[in-house]
Amino acid sequence: MLGHLGINVPDLAAAKEYYDQLLPTLGFEPFLSAVDQFAYRPAHSKPGTYLFFYAARDDRPYSRDASGLQHLAFRVRTRSEVRAAHRLATGLGAEVVHPPRHFPEYPPPYYATFWVDPHGFLLEVVCHADRE
Repeated sequence: MLGHLGINVPDLAAAKEYYDQLLPTLGFEPFLSAVDQFAYRPAHSKPGTYLFFYAARDDRPYSRDASGLQHLAFRVRTRSEVRAAHRLATGLGAEVVHPPRHFPEYPPPYYATFWVDPHGFLLEVVCHADRE
């Protein structure tokens, strides 16, 4: 299991505002908030990966086609949570890449949605179960 991921963003304040709305719905809670970073951990002391966000020091634009982060996938327990994440993302003005659906090209059951966050990161919410 990964201990934590560090993600550089071009606008730390905007990223915090965005992820403060998104991550609690995906089972995370605030862990750290400082001038130069913020972080979330799995809620309710559950095991899992912490997410740390830092201000990028390099102003080159992000590309998921370059070396580095390709996308982040968040696993949820039900398909209704996938749809709820999609509604939240669209409410936040996200560019939806794939609305919630089955992906037969991946091992079943695979039900997911994909969108792009304000910094260009591809985000996914996936359910690996046949439960609503």
